[in-house]
Amino acid sequence: MASTQAAAATEQAPTKNPTLLAWVAKMAAMTQPDRIVWCDGSEAEKQRLTEQAVKDGTLIPLNPKTRPGCYLHRSNPNDVARVEHLTFICTPNKTDAGPTNNWMEPEAAYTKLSQLFEGCMKGRTMYVVPYAMGPLGGASTKIGVELTDSDYVVLNMRIMTRMGKAALDMLGDSDDFNRGLHSTGDVNPDRRYICHFPQDNTIWSFGSGYGGNVLLGKKCLALRIGSYLGREEGWLAEHMLILGVTSPKGETTYIAAAFPSACGKTNFAMMIPPKEYAGWKIETVGDDIAWMRPGPDGRLYAINPEAGYFGVVPGTNYKTNPNAMETISKDTLFTNVALTPDGDVWWEGKDGEVPEELIDWQGKPWKKGSTEKAAHPNSRFTAPMSNNPVLSAKANDPMGVPISAIIFGGRRSNTVPLVLQAFNWTHGVFLGATMGSETTAAATGKVGVVRRDPMAMLPFCGYHMGDYLQHWLDMQKSIPQLPKIFQVNWFRQDKNGKFIWPGFGDNMRVLEWIVNRVQGRVPTQETLLGWVPRQDQGLNLNGLDLPAEAIQEATSIKEDEWKSELKSQEVFFEQLGTKAPEALMLQRKLLIARLDG
Repeated sequence: MASTQAAAATEQAPTKNPTLLAWVAKMAAMTQPDRIVWCDGSEAEKQRLTEQAVKDGTLIPLNPKTRPGCYLHRSNPNDVARVEHLTFICTPNKTDAGPTNNWMEPEAAYTKLSQLFEGCMKGRTMYVVPYAMGPLGGASTKIGVELTDSDYVVLNMRIMTRMGKAALDMLGDSDDFNRGLHSTGDVNPDRRYICHFPQDNTIWSFGSGYGGNVLLGKKCLALRIGSYLGREEGWLAEHMLILGVTSPKGETTYIAAAFPSACGKTNFAMMIPPKEYAGWKIETVGDDIAWMRPGPDGRLYAINPEAGYFGVVPGTNYKTNPNAMETISKDTLFTNVALTPDGDVWWEGKDGEVPEELIDWQGKPWKKGSTEKAAHPNSRFTAPMSNNPVLSAKANDPMGVPISAIIFGGRRSNTVPLVLQAFNWTHGVFLGATMGSETTAAATGKVGVVRRDPMAMLPFCGYHMGDYLQHWLDMQKSIPQLPKIFQVNWFRQDKNGKFIWPGFGDNMRVLEWIVNRVQGRVPTQETLLGWVPRQDQGLNLNGLDLPAEAIQEATSIKEDEWKSELKSQEVFFEQLGTKAPEALMLQRKLLIARLDG
């Protein structure tokens, strides 16, 4: 049986790549699917798979008048998010994975998962999904092939990547491709593993159907494997949005920004400036991931390796993110949201009145006033980036865009000011390394506990975090025209616990100051922590209904808070042990000395 399957894979393949054919045959012999289908990315294939997914109950069609081309998917209630405790970095030495990752020895991982994969696709179809991460033909673009038994995965990968024949053509006869194997298995949490093998450029995912665990081009390849490849090859794979901001004079500045979850990342990438900024334009290059490498002119160039958006739905509305709402108005897959009686979707925080009755994310009747959430808090949309009304014309540029500024931002109720600029690259890396967000009562039972999330990469770095930070420092030698680095915090609170800064579109005021600093147009005020806006030539506050004392509070730097902050950072640096970069430890000592001076 197994040899027949392997032969079938070879005979039906639209490629003669010997390495690819041998690998697919080997995986087919292990998993023993009934059929092997090579995906070509065509419209006909999409229609066929969609009809099949509707027939088998994987997808529910939505109202074609209100949501043309849109479908709802409900995942298993035990399978609704990334599983960090079941995500492993499999390197020969535990030290290489580092203290912030779960580790498994490669041979042990292959043995354990091979037992799970053995015969797991009997009665199922194995889809061979070739895909490109990045614009086709680009020097930064990487090719992957995912083998999966899930039509939901195929349809999502079609949105999120450049999938099909074009990717296979770009690969040609090369053996340089990421090998991804996925099966939903029996969706048993006790038999669920997401294993990354950096040295083998391989990902094995078993027992999940949730996007973050099974769309192997996304966090798995683009960040965990990507970060490892970046260090080996001299570039950066980062959990960052990329946007272009164009002034009324036609000057465009490109910026990359890292924000942990619940910090307004997608909103920032698709921001609509306030009316006081008539003539300014924000365009999205990417909303989640940036691959950045030194260009021939000495600048740092970034591409968005993805072709779509896999975003959190709850809280998305026409006030918080009108461009996202337009993006998900058609040809979108929704996962774990509620269903309205007229065939539309609903989630907490959506515009308009709460419906009287719904079918909740688990397929159960739901009534207004219920204490249960109608949509899962981590419910998602998968939408093509081509739907985005403010998509940058450079989003498909193989060269990418030149990055002039890098922003690090977290959710902090105090301590971190609205915006500051790092003194230099090393100081900026220190700011990124020590960034964090405060937990909420709903998540932990405690408010205000700072969770460190260096560069927003803690769950996604594919090797030792100390080596990762050292790689950031080392990149300075390869980039003659370094981007300037900034830190922002939209979430500073007043004494009553209310946010001081209005956020959303008004973040344009901070962005304009950053652009002006990049272009050398405005002076600054030097503080112990970095450069901040001057009161006389700083932020544009025209039309902003905020008293002067509120602005002062949002931008203030309080030395007692920063002494506590430095003490809090100790735990993170101690975790890195001897791999904590010496240059960052020196930055820390200098800041302590300035505060004690």
